[in-house]
Amino acid sequence: MLKAKVKAVDPAKRHGPGLWKAARVAMDDVMAVKKGETVLIITNPVPDVLDISMALYDATVAAGGAPTLMVQQIKSQLDFAEPSVISAITSGPDVILSISHNKLGKDKACMKRPIKVGKKSYDHIFNYLLGERKSRSFWSPSITKPMFIKTVPVDYPEMRALCKKLGKILTKASDVHITTAKGMDLTIGLKGRTGHSDDGDFRKPGSGGNLPCGEVYISPELGASDGTIVFDGSIASYKGEIIIRRPIEVKVKDGFVRKVSGGIEARELQGTLTRAGHQVDTFVREGKLNKSVAPEYKKNIFNLGELGIGLNKNCSIVGNILEDEKVFRTCHIAIGANYDEDANTLIHLDGIIKNPTMTVSIGGKARMIMEDGKLLDLS
Repeated sequence: MLKAKVKAVDPAKRHGPGLWKAARVAMDDVMAVKKGETVLIITNPVPDVLDISMALYDATVAAGGAPTLMVQQIKSQLDFAEPSVISAITSGPDVILSISHNKLGKDKACMKRPIKVGKKSYDHIFNYLLGERKSRSFWSPSITKPMFIKTVPVDYPEMRALCKKLGKILTKASDVHITTAKGMDLTIGLKGRTGHSDDGDFRKPGSGGNLPCGEVYISPELGASDGTIVFDGSIASYKGEIIIRRPIEVKVKDGFVRKVSGGIEARELQGTLTRAGHQVDTFVREGKLNKSVAPEYKKNIFNLGELGIGLNKNCSIVGNILEDEKVFRTCHIAIGANYDEDANTLIHLDGIIKNPTMTVSIGGKARMIMEDGKLLDLS
């Protein structure tokens, strides 16, 4: 019996020239996929993320890689990934891409029995593979096609050079003082911490970050931040991202959120923090979280987990944190888990601050690196 030939379709026509260009940039310039490399793409049955994932699948094929596409139901920040997805990640692909409508989902087994490597403790197999330099990745929670098309094709050499300079400065700094015209006045301790670049250079095992990319970020020193945060851009909540109309004022002492005030946006943030505490109790009761780590998870709900600086000139505040936190002339602070794996909890809520002035302390000397949102000479 003769088999009908399948007519090849030009990927640019199948996906549209804008999406196809961005997908090729992602797999060629960002990931540098090589012939024969295994690529696992995890997504949801939602048009935008599924369309992007299909374009990335075809771009992987064009690069000579071996892609696998998995589709699971939508997961929130408090849900578990499907067991089959966790099994696929456990197989150790060269490249793992999470193109999610919301989140990849937590790892039930690792949350109950974290993977220990020296002093490090991993509560997700994905974090283990990345942290131990076995895979490389990018993840795009809540990505949309317009965002992908607009923000992925950027000047990566320029962005990487800028990220490198800022990353070195944050690594050397003992602390950073942040102020704004709206009343923010916060000092964040940085001793012993390392600045990381989400610069779209995910070509080596162990590297990874968001796409769209374009930020430098660092985990604050534990227990060493004090002052007042004034969020005035947007912020994540359990109901989704909020564009802030009335600024949210957050009092911080010894590295933890002590008080949240403002309007409806502040109430939603406080509600999210309260809900996360209840969820820890639920996970323990259902056997999804070891009772011994519950106090740590509850305490770290209020931890300052990240300081980031946005560096993608193609991004704007749209009410989607994935793009908002990369906006030029902004910084962001996250409440909850950090990236150094020593402040674990269930949430990581990014909040955007517009036009900050930032001054770092290096060797006892103050150095301003940003004034009213404008980056100063970093040489």
